[in-house]
Amino acid sequence: MNRLDRYLFRQLSVTLVAVTVGLAALVWLTQSLRFIELVLDRGLSAAVFVELTGLLLPSFVAVILPITTFVVTLFTYVRLAGDRELVVMRAAGLSDWRLSRPALVLATLCTGLCLFLQLWLVPVSHSAFREWQYEIRNEMAAILVQEGVFSALGDDLTVYARRRDPDGNLRGIMVHDSRQPGAPVTIMAEEGRLVSTPRGPRVTLLNGVRQTLEQAPPGAANPAPRLSVLTFTENSLDLATSSRSQQDGGRNRDSRERFVDELLNPDPAENLPDRDIRKFRAEGHQRLASPFTALAFALVALATALGTAFRRHGDSRPAATGVALVVGLLALGLAGGNAAARNNAYIPLIWLQVALPAVGGLWVLLGSPGLPRRKPRLPTGAHDLADDDDDDDAALPEPRLS
Repeated sequence: MNRLDRYLFRQLSVTLVAVTVGLAALVWLTQSLRFIELVLDRGLSAAVFVELTGLLLPSFVAVILPITTFVVTLFTYVRLAGDRELVVMRAAGLSDWRLSRPALVLATLCTGLCLFLQLWLVPVSHSAFREWQYEIRNEMAAILVQEGVFSALGDDLTVYARRRDPDGNLRGIMVHDSRQPGAPVTIMAEEGRLVSTPRGPRVTLLNGVRQTLEQAPPGAANPAPRLSVLTFTENSLDLATSSRSQQDGGRNRDSRERFVDELLNPDPAENLPDRDIRKFRAEGHQRLASPFTALAFALVALATALGTAFRRHGDSRPAATGVALVVGLLALGLAGGNAAARNNAYIPLIWLQVALPAVGGLWVLLGSPGLPRRKPRLPTGAHDLADDDDDDDAALPEPRLS
C-alpha cells in the first residue's frame, strides 16, 4: 500500500472497529438483561453472568459485522466526497477502482473474520452457552431455590420454600409440577432436603400431601377431572426441568450448536424429522453465504458513493440509495432464508443476496459503458460564458518564439 491507501485504510479500519464494538456492546447489553435476574434474584455471581452472556458475543459480531462494514464504507466515502478529498484524488488521476482498493481490502478481511466466526467460533461458543444454561437449570437448581420466593425452575416446574436453613434444609415447601401433560401435581410438605445425583438435583420431602388432578378415562359417566389426594411421610422429586433430558441422558442440540458439515449432512442415527433436516440444510447454506455479504455490501457502498457525479453543495442521495439497497437485500435474505427452511428448493435465494450486489457493484466500479454518468450542473449563464471563453481563446493568436 502507498501512503494514500494507508490513509484511506486507517480511516476505514478505525471507524469500523469503533462502530462494531459499540454496536456489539449495545446488542450484548440489551440481550443480557434477560439473564440479570440470575444475579439479582437467584444468587449467581457476577463472574458467571459475564461468562454466560459473553458466550453470545461471537454470534452478535457475526451478524452485525457485514452491516457495519457497509455503513462505515458508505459514510466514509460520502464524507470524503463532501470534503472535496475525492475531487483531489480523482484530479491526480486515480480511478474509482483505484480509490476503492483500501475498502475492498478491509471488506475481504471482514469476510475472512466472519467465515472464522460462522464456521467455528459461533457453534463452539453457542454450545458452551447451552451447556451453561442446562447446568444452571438442572445441576444448579438447588441454588435457584430461594427463601420466600416462588422459584420457576423452567416453564413447568415451580418451587416455594418458606424458610431455608443454613445447612440447606427447606421448611414449608410447595411444589407445582406440570411436566406430565394433562396431570398437574401439587405437593405441600413440612420440610425437605436437597440431594445432588448424577441425573440432577432431587428434593426429599417429609410429612406432606400430594394432590394430582387426574383426567377421566374416555367413556366415563362423569367426564370431569378427579382430584386425587395422597398423604405421605417421605417422598422424592426430581428438580431437573426437562423430563426428556432425563430419559435421553442428554439434550438435543439446536442448529446454532452444529458445524456446517453437520447441518448439510445430518447424522441418520439422530432420527431427525424432515422439517428439522430442511431447516438444518438452509442454516448451513446461510452460514456459508452470510460472511460474503460483508464484501458484497461494501461493493454496494462503493458503487453508490463513487458512481455518482460530484455536486458542489453536497448530495445525500448516494447515502440514501445505498441504505435503501442494503435494506432491500437484508429483506431478501430474510425471506429467502425462511422460504429455504420450509423448502430447500429456495436455497439459491440465500446465495442471490450475495451474488446480486457483488455483480452490480463490480459493474459500476469497473465503469460499465452502458452506465450514464451525469455531468455537474453549471450555474445560469455559465454555458454562455464558457462559449465566449472558447471563442476568445480561438481568436487569440498562437504565440511564436522569436
